[in-house]
Amino acid sequence: MRPSFTAPIKTLLAALALSASGLAAAQANGLLNVSYDVAREFYKDYNTAFIAHYQQTTGTTLKIDQAHGGSSAQARAVNDGLAADVVTFNTTTDVQFLADSGVVAKDWAQRFPHDASPTTSTMLFLVRQGNPKNIQDWGDLTRPDVKVIVVNPKTGGNGRYAYLGAWGSVLEKGGTDAQAAEFVGQLYKNVPVLAKGGRDATATFLQRNIGDVLITFESEVVSVEREFGKGKVDAVYPSVSITAENPVAIVERTVEKKGPAARELAQAYLDYLYSDAAQEIAAQHAIRPRSEAVLQKHADLFKPIQQFTVAKYFGSLSEAQKVHFNDGGQFDKLYTPGQ
Repeated sequence: MRPSFTAPIKTLLAALALSASGLAAAQANGLLNVSYDVAREFYKDYNTAFIAHYQQTTGTTLKIDQAHGGSSAQARAVNDGLAADVVTFNTTTDVQFLADSGVVAKDWAQRFPHDASPTTSTMLFLVRQGNPKNIQDWGDLTRPDVKVIVVNPKTGGNGRYAYLGAWGSVLEKGGTDAQAAEFVGQLYKNVPVLAKGGRDATATFLQRNIGDVLITFESEVVSVEREFGKGKVDAVYPSVSITAENPVAIVERTVEKKGPAARELAQAYLDYLYSDAAQEIAAQHAIRPRSEAVLQKHADLFKPIQQFTVAKYFGSLSEAQKVHFNDGGQFDKLYTPGQ
């Protein structure tokens, strides 16, 4: 039997396609940020602010390009040769994947404050205006009359956090792992189609009008209102949810080839994410800032919600990846396509 090269070729073509959007960034005074799907609006505003800051402090004109998609798919594209200067993902496993491949530094999590995660988010539910199915908490997502839209946890961090949020919601109430597995299995029986990434999930829910509830990042509420107009959805905060960290890293493979100036620019770009100005921009996009002052300033936006960390129940995202999301893991056991 002849070996199949379809998957590697598709991956390479995807990387080349993304590279085309970042050709200008490969030049001097340019930078390519490869990021996750639902962060595109945040980074559009952040890049404008950083370019102004950089020009004011250095006198240098700067061009920044972006490439967005499912976090894991983006990580694979970078690993396969996409010349990103920095990565800004929504799950540590995707950065660790690049670290294990030697694309980013092994100690990437120690290179910036808060384990190199300048912002966080949490998972909540978006329902149709008026919440016609009266969805209030995780338990409602297993009702036979409810269809759930969620990202495939194998292709995006959005999906992994949704899955772990559902699993952990059972443990937070004193349940066992066996009970959590049964609950999550029931939830995914209500999933008509798995989305590739966060924005694909939103399009499935709003443009294709599929499903009764979308599990997604808190920040997607703002994006939906800006893109589709207010009054399309209501946000439902469950009784408990998971803390989602948004890790960042310099792509060592790229900056080493481009030279010291590229490294300094990449460092400055990620450092500025921790500035008050950047934290304010994050808050305006409903991404939870690390700055307590900025967080308190937007207390009306960031509603109190009981949260648990990945470490509390899963050890780390890397450990959760092995147990739940690798081929043959818990997710494969619980979910059957087209069920």
